[in-house]
Amino acid sequence: HCMVLFAIFAFATCGGYSGGLRLSVDCANKTESDLSIDVAFAYPFRLHQVTFEVPTCEGKERQKVSLIGDSSSSAEFFVTVAVFAFLYSLAATVVYIFFQNKYRENNRGPLIDFIVTVVFSFLWLVGSSAWAKGLSDVKVATDPKEVLLLMSACKQPSNKCTAVHSPVMSSLNTSVVFGFLNFILWAGNIWFVFKETGWHSSSQRYLSDPMEKHSSSYSQGGYNQDSYGSSSGYNQQASLGPSSAEFGQQSSAPASFTNQM
Repeated sequence: HCMVLFAIFAFATCGGYSGGLRLSVDCANKTESDLSIDVAFAYPFRLHQVTFEVPTCEGKERQKVSLIGDSSSSAEFFVTVAVFAFLYSLAATVVYIFFQNKYRENNRGPLIDFIVTVVFSFLWLVGSSAWAKGLSDVKVATDPKEVLLLMSACKQPSNKCTAVHSPVMSSLNTSVVFGFLNFILWAGNIWFVFKETGWHSSSQRYLSDPMEKHSSSYSQGGYNQDSYGSSSGYNQQASLGPSSAEFGQQSSAPASFTNQM
């Protein structure tokens, strides 16, 4: 089932993410330098709780720095939607395969399936959009150039601050793509689920009844015209009959007069 796989990919690529960046601070006094400062962060991206220490290049003191931002709400909402969509898709697949009769009984199964499909389509759209915005905030907050601006040592021209490597966001980008693919998949499935409900069959009957009435009235009108034509022809023939008989009587009158003569 495509929905099961797409939901797995969505929450796995987001919920299982962990990344980091590495910075380098080269002080004018080389003994105070730190050329390997690792900053690690992971799901659910409460970046304001991520702290690390950097040299101040002013003696042995070190500065405690924390990242900026909190994208946990959008990330957790996205993963929650993906997990519940996975569980529902798995349960629905089992029902379709093993409990088909129960599913169609009293039309309750298709109606529930239709409503849940509409709800999940909406949740996928909202969750994917929110997480796309949250991911853009994460990218800005973990950009090494932005993080270097938080360090007091990097504000002094005599010190050299560089980014050793940036975080890899490919799996997070993939999670957003799978989020919108799930929305398209669930929204496209609404029509197929709707066809299983009684609403679709009742609407089909509603559309077909006026057409049947129109065709039946047309047939009756044609029948009446045919019967009218046949009856009128019969009446014309009947009216012709007596006139010919009268004509026969009139022609026989001179013959009898001759016989009398």
